[in-house]
Amino acid sequence: MNAPISGLAERIASGKPILLAEISPAPNADPAPLRDLAKRYAGKVHAVGVSDNRERVTMSALAAATLIAAEGLEPILHITTRDRNRIALVSEALGAQALGIRNLLCTSGTHQTLGQFRAARNVYDIDSIQLLQVYSGLSNGGGAVVGAAHGFEGAGPFCLVAVASPFADPLELQVTRLSKKIQAGAKLLVTQPVYDVERFGVWWQEVTRRGLHEQAAFVAGIQPLTGSHLADAQAGKSPATKVPEATLNRITTAGDPATQRAKAIEIALETIEQLTKLSGLRGFCISSDGDPEAALQIIEKSGLRSD
Repeated sequence: MNAPISGLAERIASGKPILLAEISPAPNADPAPLRDLAKRYAGKVHAVGVSDNRERVTMSALAAATLIAAEGLEPILHITTRDRNRIALVSEALGAQALGIRNLLCTSGTHQTLGQFRAARNVYDIDSIQLLQVYSGLSNGGGAVVGAAHGFEGAGPFCLVAVASPFADPLELQVTRLSKKIQAGAKLLVTQPVYDVERFGVWWQEVTRRGLHEQAAFVAGIQPLTGSHLADAQAGKSPATKVPEATLNRITTAGDPATQRAKAIEIALETIEQLTKLSGLRGFCISSDGDPEAALQIIEKSGLRSD
C-alpha cells in the first residue's frame, strides 16, 4: 500500500472529523510572528491554510507555508489564478512539492478591486476548476489546459482542496460547480464563513441530496466578526456572505470593542454547535484574520479536537 501523500490526505480518507485553521501572512518579511503562531496551532488542528494575498499584499504564501511546515504544522498552500497564468501556476506547484508541501487549495482569489491594490491587473488565465484539473494531471501534462504533452516527471500527486460558496446565487449553479470541482480532483471543500445557519442548511440539503458529501469531505468556515467594523464590512461584501441582521445587531450593539469581540466569539461557538448537528459535515476551518487569539479561543471553548 502506498503511503499517504500528506497527513491531511490520510485524515480525509479515514472518514474522521477534520479540524483546520486558516491564517493570512503579515504584510512584511518578518518570519518570527508566523513561526510563533505555527507553534501555537501545532497539535490543535490537522492543518492550517495559508492565504495567498487575499485582500492585501503579504509575504508569499509559499514562503509562509514553508516556515509553518518547519515548525511541525502541516500547511495547505492557497494558490489563486488571479495573479498567475498557467505557466506560473504549474511552477508554483512544482516548487511546493520540492519543499515538501502537498496540500494545495485552488481558488480564483478575491478580485483586486475589492482589496488595497485596485489598479493592479489581474490574470485569470484559467479558473479554479481548470486549476484543479491541471494539478490532478501534472504527471501526464495536466490535460489540454497546460498543453505539455508528456507531463512533468515525478510531479504530484497532491491533496487538492477547493472553496465552496453556500451563500452565492443561484444555488443550483453553485452546487453544480461543486460537483465539477470534485470531478476535477478536489478531495476537500472548505466553505466560506458561515453566519446564516438557516441558509447554509438549505445549501447543505442540496449537497447531500446529490451525494457530494460522499465524494469529498466538507468543512464549514468559521470566522468571528470581532467588532462592528468587521461585521459591517463582511455584510457589505460582494458576493454577500449573508450575515443576518440579528447577528449584526448582536455585535454592533454590544458596547465597547472588547464586549463586541466577546459577543462575536460567542456567536461563532453557537454556529459550531448548530452545524455539528448536520449529518455528513466533516468538521470546521477556524480563522480570524488579525486576531489569532480569537480563533484559538474558539477552538479551545468549542471542544473541537485534532485527535
